Amino acid sequence: MAAGAPAPERLEDRLLPFLQAQLPAAQGLALHDIRRTSSGKSRENWVFDASWHESGTPHRLALILRRDPTDSVLRTERRIEYGVLRSLAGSALPAPRVHFLDEDGSRLGRPSLVMERIDGDCDWELLNGSAPLAERLDLAHRLLALLADVHAVDWRARGLEGVLGHPGPRPGLTELARWEAELRRVQLEPHPELEIVIDWLRRHCAPQADTVLVHGDFKPGNVLLRGNRIVALLDWETAHLGDPLEDLGWMLNPTRAREHQIAGHWERAQVVAQYQRLTGRRIDPEALHWWIVFANFKLAVIVLTGVRAYLDGGLDQAYLGPTWIIRTLMRTLRQSRA
Repeated sequence: MAAGAPAPERLEDRLLPFLQAQLPAAQGLALHDIRRTSSGKSRENWVFDASWHESGTPHRLALILRRDPTDSVLRTERRIEYGVLRSLAGSALPAPRVHFLDEDGSRLGRPSLVMERIDGDCDWELLNGSAPLAERLDLAHRLLALLADVHAVDWRARGLEGVLGHPGPRPGLTELARWEAELRRVQLEPHPELEIVIDWLRRHCAPQADTVLVHGDFKPGNVLLRGNRIVALLDWETAHLGDPLEDLGWMLNPTRAREHQIAGHWERAQVVAQYQRLTGRRIDPEALHWWIVFANFKLAVIVLTGVRAYLDGGLDQAYLGPTWIIRTLMRTLRQSRA
């Protein structure tokens, strides 16, 4: 991960006693090389090592602190992210091991969690980078297989309903209500096109066949690679129980095509066919179209959240309005669902 500016001293002053309280038997606890990384637009990510002795045995952990910023393009709860990662511990998924939680931010200034730091490379353009086509296609297939593994998690056995809640028989309407509420919170002016889309989504939502663990932001930019091996799936902050087509709709969102697809080789037809082979699920084209439209709507709301946060002074990065996303959204709404 790329290093940014050194951490302010006050963060170390908060972090050291917090970790000492979590590790009461640790002697000589020390923190090393605390720095903020440049990755992550919705959380503050601070990397560091912690070393100590316990009963004469030395210990050292590579850690990352994920802390809520003053404002963000995305509002999520560290308590839920922590609960999801705790529930996934010991599973076959390459999810980071989570260690500690400051749920209300009373110890670390803002709600935070501390989890293991996994070494690897992160590049959202992996599927359209400079590697040979055969390697990129192989990676695309392995990413989709990883998504199928996420959807295969036994969420009941792992207690995820207690962490995430159940979405009910029509999770599309549950998610639509969530993101419409976010739109109302952040919008500064009318967006008639989005009102048309909300109405269409509400009228055309169908019940899903399965309830699965949905990652919520599944993409190449949220995996770490070591060589050509996937070693971690990151950013579980938007995970929830819902329709498996939600993650597929996010992948097939035309505004994110360069990140998720390979033109002429790994597009909607290939992704759908392979997902059906991997999972045994038959994908209803109309239902998938609904989730693709929803993905565009969700992305427009996220951008508007960034605009509002910047104008309110909570972000130092300027965000342009979602006009280009809305154009794509309206085209997508009119397209054939076949």
